[in-house]
Amino acid sequence: MKNKLISEISRQMLPYLDNAQMQQLEYVLQNCLWNVTVSDIPLEQEQESNEELLLSFISAKRVEGCSKKTLKYYESSIGKLFSIVGMHVTKMQTDDLRNYLSDYQKLNNCSKSNIDNIRRILSSFFSWLEDENYILKSPVRRIHKIKTNKTVKETYTDEALETMRDKCGNIRDLAMIDLLSSTGMRVGELVHLNREDIDFENRECIVFGKGSKERPVYFDARTKIHLYNYLESRTDNNPALFVSLLKPYNRLEISGVEIRLRQLGRRLGITKVHPHKFRRTLATKAIDKGMPIEQVQQLLGHVKIDTTMQYAMVSQNNVKISHRRYIG
Repeated sequence: MKNKLISEISRQMLPYLDNAQMQQLEYVLQNCLWNVTVSDIPLEQEQESNEELLLSFISAKRVEGCSKKTLKYYESSIGKLFSIVGMHVTKMQTDDLRNYLSDYQKLNNCSKSNIDNIRRILSSFFSWLEDENYILKSPVRRIHKIKTNKTVKETYTDEALETMRDKCGNIRDLAMIDLLSSTGMRVGELVHLNREDIDFENRECIVFGKGSKERPVYFDARTKIHLYNYLESRTDNNPALFVSLLKPYNRLEISGVEIRLRQLGRRLGITKVHPHKFRRTLATKAIDKGMPIEQVQQLLGHVKIDTTMQYAMVSQNNVKISHRRYIG
């Protein structure tokens, strides 16, 4: 309780003192309270509730350009913390959060990567509290990144891609498969494209990625032909690039693309057919063929190059060839 009191006094004095003065204040408080017994009596003070602080945090993240999906994930994850740990966020210590993460993993039997995602969200929230002078120091600082098992995720073989193209059944799905496989764009970026976004002459288009960031992506000659043929076959006036096959020809949504590809995979006996696998396949092939990792990063729209490396699994056969060339 004594340390919590010192922490609370330091927090309230934070806006008025510099770092050196804060250190001296903590030193004096520790010495003065060395032999003092502090009873557990709640301090009478006006402070924003956990829910009010969460709303302020979400507003800050919204201004930074986070998507609605990300904001919802933040709000849900931090809200669960509030419902389990029954104290104000300014009182939460590192052990409180460690115990919460440990209990959460046991209760929900979730993966290490899932727990690390929650840890990162909590780290972002408490770092914001620190920056806004609600707390002296984030208690998540001493909770390190959770080590996860690295698995080599599957990519499409050339045979699987050709089979899907040959057996997809209609010109729209053919154009869609070609565009996903040649650009590596996200499925969310695909469904938001309009007809006017396509530059056929230069074989490129501008997509809006995460954080509403624009970036150009490029497609090959085969995609150009199939995409052009698909648009020429359309009789509707919907500006969307991809629409449903039946009237009223609504814009295709993410779930629609995922369901269509899943059904195609089951019919053809190809395992784990989903839009994101096209993106991973493109990254892997690009690096495997010698494309600089920095250019692959730009192509995929990643902020951090570490994210790109998680997508790209270089062929072991090429590693062997390179070893013989440069070392053996």
